Amino acid sequence: MAVLTDPRSARVRSVRSLTGRSARSRHGRFLAEGPQAVREAVAAHAAGPAPVVLELYATEEAAQRHPDVVGSALEHGVRTWTVTDAVLDAMTDTVTPQGLVAVCPTRSATLEDVLAARPRLVALLDRVRDPGNAGTVLRAADAAGADAVVLTTGSVDVFNPKCVRSTAGSLFHLPVVTGVPLADAVRALQGAGSAVLAADGSGALDLDDLADAAVTGAPAPVDLRAPTAWLFGNEAAGLDDTGREAADAVVRVPLHGRAESLNLATAAVVCLYASARAQRRGR
Repeated sequence: MAVLTDPRSARVRSVRSLTGRSARSRHGRFLAEGPQAVREAVAAHAAGPAPVVLELYATEEAAQRHPDVVGSALEHGVRTWTVTDAVLDAMTDTVTPQGLVAVCPTRSATLEDVLAARPRLVALLDRVRDPGNAGTVLRAADAAGADAVVLTTGSVDVFNPKCVRSTAGSLFHLPVVTGVPLADAVRALQGAGSAVLAADGSGALDLDDLADAAVTGAPAPVDLRAPTAWLFGNEAAGLDDTGREAADAVVRVPLHGRAESLNLATAAVVCLYASARAQRRGR
């Protein structure tokens, strides 16, 4: 492992530039920070065949604490440096990067590839702008066993450092499609056999009723056991008329208490897990 000690070196400045969207777009690279994200990135790299980690930077303390991560990176040909705390701090905009930073290529899946795999559960995010929200939904989709996440045109850059941190490594677990116009995404998903369900507080259908019907086998307007793409709108504005009208149905998450609404990420967890549970029972 080479050693890097100068926080003002050209290499450090180059890595730091990837905290900005223009540099990520120009170089086709992004940063994964912290033990969890880096561990998942290195594991995906080791599984191959396409490279997932291009460079790894680790403090001496982090290398000793996470020898499996650093050892796997070295074993699979990742260029790896030992760095000082000052160097690592200069590379990121994170208060505590926890000793590990990886430089990864910004590869997005295509919608065609996702549909070719016949997905049963997809999260479709329309104009979601907050990186923490987008990353949390991606993590929830991974946990629920979703097959892909699709972000429409106008959504946040999924490779934003805050978004990557919020995924807690899930970014490296499932296909993520970006920059698809909403109408195109909905038509393609419907054409591939998925029902597109818009999650909206004004929905005519109640998620609890649909979940109950999926358990009992009772007739329902929507079968959660079938392939489904959940459509979630902007954090502040929600779904616009175009999204609601394009969907096969609009579903509300019932509020049994006095809360005025659920935030985007919480609603996404509830909806994705309702489908995941129904589909598991259906199988």
